[in-house]
Amino acid sequence: MASVNSPAPGPSLRMRNIRKSFGATAALGGVDFDLMPGEVHALVGENGAGKSTLMKILSGAIAADSGTIELLGTPFLPRTTFDARTAGIAMIYQELALAPHLSVADNIVLGMEPERCGILRRSVISRKAQDALAQLGHENIPVDVHVGTLPPASQQIIEIARALATGCSVLVLDEPTSSLSREDVERLFKTIRRLKAAGTSVIYISHFLEEVQEISDRYTVLRDGCSVGNGMTGEATTGDIVRLMIGRSIDQLYPHSVHERGEELLSVKDLQGVRKPRSASFALHRGEVLGIAGLIGAGRTELLRSIFGLDRIKNGSIRVGHSIGCATPQKRWSQSVGMVSENRSSEGLAVHLSVMDNITMNLRRDATRLGFISPRRLQRRAEESMRLLGIRADAALHSVDTLSGGNQQRVALARLLHEDVDVVILDEPTRGIDVASKSNIYSLIDRMAAGDPALNLKPRGVLVVSSYIPELLGICDSIAVMCRGVLGPSYATKDIDQHRLLEEAIGKGMTE
Repeated sequence: MASVNSPAPGPSLRMRNIRKSFGATAALGGVDFDLMPGEVHALVGENGAGKSTLMKILSGAIAADSGTIELLGTPFLPRTTFDARTAGIAMIYQELALAPHLSVADNIVLGMEPERCGILRRSVISRKAQDALAQLGHENIPVDVHVGTLPPASQQIIEIARALATGCSVLVLDEPTSSLSREDVERLFKTIRRLKAAGTSVIYISHFLEEVQEISDRYTVLRDGCSVGNGMTGEATTGDIVRLMIGRSIDQLYPHSVHERGEELLSVKDLQGVRKPRSASFALHRGEVLGIAGLIGAGRTELLRSIFGLDRIKNGSIRVGHSIGCATPQKRWSQSVGMVSENRSSEGLAVHLSVMDNITMNLRRDATRLGFISPRRLQRRAEESMRLLGIRADAALHSVDTLSGGNQQRVALARLLHEDVDVVILDEPTRGIDVASKSNIYSLIDRMAAGDPALNLKPRGVLVVSSYIPELLGICDSIAVMCRGVLGPSYATKDIDQHRLLEEAIGKGMTE
């Protein structure tokens, strides 16, 4: 224990007046950031606020234009990621950097394999891997299996174990829970607390503010490339942090337009998929936002895919308007049903094509004259959508993969608006995007259900799957819960609360 007269320990990491520009765009405008020994410090902000740029400078991936960094009281200027790793800074990105065809042990020692006379020392490799996993309390992970055969949560632990094996004093976790179940999140938090107790400092980047409050000691908020606030997490509310992030109150996050319920657009009765869903029945009306809650693996995504014709069904019926029966995705589009998948990059967008191509993909016929497509007309339609939905891109001809997650999601939704569908199916529409982008998506969903005569938009029926219950309670008119493949009855949002939804999601009082 330190004596009364001992000075308080200084920061293990100190970043001062960090600036970085990319051409005419200022990504960081003079950011200050401190990290104390054995601390979990949350770094939060919108997509594009500068979090990733700041951490890439710390990890040696890019160089700052100006500013100073001190690591353990010593000036620190990483020129490469190897410099940073050697100094004890490890960054684990949202997209894990593992070799799936190699074993757990080989991944943990990758790049620093112990050898003698050019021959790998397999027994030493195995022992180093086991020691690293033991430090994390995960001795149960076998070191001889291929990483690609393990679930995402275990792969993440292997990334952290690799950081420990190289001698990590500062660990940066970028959106570590975006693809984890709640049970896996709890395991990860136990690992973080174990690292903290051992003296490792952790920088935790997340859009899930509830997790930030649960796991972090302090927070720093970035907005538009500047640090706009920081403090002790236990002394701040979610609303305080949101106000710093987006410059307005959390009360303004969820829109509250009046939705007039109209005719039935979609009816599902006793639907059963090959594996899931086991049983699902519901009806969706024009002017309604119907939410599907439930735990990961409950069968919510399979339900949406079965309705849209992506997965085969065994029993039950699907009625779209006056049409009954199974269909292909192409036929569902012709029946005025559109869907945005939870996996934007591989199923929701053609990421290597331009913003214009993605938005107008289904509008080629409208932009054709005498058999020729008019690029000018397509670009005009795309730019109109960009203004309407607030899509931030330098130009409609820029590639989609250069955009932030929130802007990519708006591009996918813009295509549905142009398609003029009656039924909009959204699977995890705000996963992995920041609070401000979520607010824009919520406004768009509200506009889809309410309609907008000024923009010649008719009311639609919106079916939403989300793992974030406050989101469903904020945007939906009614909510049904899926548990173990079975969809329960729908409730008016005003008649149900988060506690009741969680009880139903975990199957409390239910039998198999």
